[in-house]
Amino acid sequence: MHSPVEQFTIKVLFALNLFGYDVSFTNSSLFMVLTVLASIAFLALAIRPAALIPGRMQGLAEMLYEFVADMVRSNVGNEGRPYFPVIFTLFMFVLFSNLLGLIPYSYTTTSQIVVTFALALAIFVGVTLIALVKHGFHFFSFFVPSGAPKALIPFLVVIEVISYFVRPVSLSVRLFANMLAGHTMLKVFAGLAVMIASAGGVAAAGSVLPLIAIIGLTGLEVLVAVLQAYVFTILTCMYLNDALHLH
Repeated sequence: MHSPVEQFTIKVLFALNLFGYDVSFTNSSLFMVLTVLASIAFLALAIRPAALIPGRMQGLAEMLYEFVADMVRSNVGNEGRPYFPVIFTLFMFVLFSNLLGLIPYSYTTTSQIVVTFALALAIFVGVTLIALVKHGFHFFSFFVPSGAPKALIPFLVVIEVISYFVRPVSLSVRLFANMLAGHTMLKVFAGLAVMIASAGGVAAAGSVLPLIAIIGLTGLEVLVAVLQAYVFTILTCMYLNDALHLH
């Protein structure tokens, strides 16, 4: 049986070297492109009819749009409206990356820490720049809790700074770990079902149990895929809210 983590191996499809840097096109790159194309195609096909009474696809697209818009309104307020396109794009990318990874023989780009960390780092740098542009040096008051005793301020500032800079790590690891663990578990149960079925005879009937477990886990993974897209996006909204309002 192949290793459960073999599915996460990066494979070079087209080798490319640019100015001494390896920028080869890999299976991860391919599925990131497919994710973007799939999300664009879904939205384009959904809004093409623009019917007054929406069909299923248009209704789903409108539901996703309203879901993210309500998330931004609830967590950022009216000041978050200019940033809605970026947040909606982020949500759709993570959602489609997670869901495409559930298709057999596909590749889950969000199972790679370098991908999730790149997204988290871009968010971290972006909201920090927004805070600096909006508040200037007053932004650094964010690291000084209001009402704290003066004697404790140096210790609290250190804690606040560490917790602030660990944001991209926690944001990226949460998504990466959930995708990695779920897909590994699916692979383990699938391999177990194949091993039992290949034994033949009465023992082969035991493969039904792992198959049932795979069906249940697949349903759970779909839920996790949607939930992790939501968590990644809502945390982005919360970080943006901190940048705009310095709460």
